[in-house]
Amino acid sequence: MKPSAKTFYSIGAYIFIALLLYAFGTAYMDNDASMGGAEYVGIVALTMSLLLCLMLGGYLHITERGTDVLPEDWEEAEVEDAAGIYGFFSPGSIWPFAMTCAIGILGYGLAFYFLWMIVLGLVMLAWSATMLSLQYGLPKEKH
Repeated sequence: MKPSAKTFYSIGAYIFIALLLYAFGTAYMDNDASMGGAEYVGIVALTMSLLLCLMLGGYLHITERGTDVLPEDWEEAEVEDAAGIYGFFSPGSIWPFAMTCAIGILGYGLAFYFLWMIVLGLVMLAWSATMLSLQYGLPKEKH
């Protein structure tokens, strides 16, 4: 088992202990402000956190079984050994700015509940996201 899976399992064990202490502590604490009984919101939040840690730990445990020694685990590794492929980024694209403006208009419309502005922001966001996706797929004269 690799260190990342062990890390999430350890965090899950800590959250489980905290969950037990929290559940018993809130169930049996006599406080003038409490209505009596356990406090369910904290119990649900800690349970969801525990399940998230176990899910991530299980995923890492399963996926790391098939991998060889990672650069993080290799003592003589260099920084560039862990560098992956970053992909292609367009340096001069206008569409991220257009998406930002569309999200701003959409947020303004949602904040003040202007339905026409919400629709305009959604249409602008869909258009700019489509154009960003098709930026290099369309011929240059259609761009």
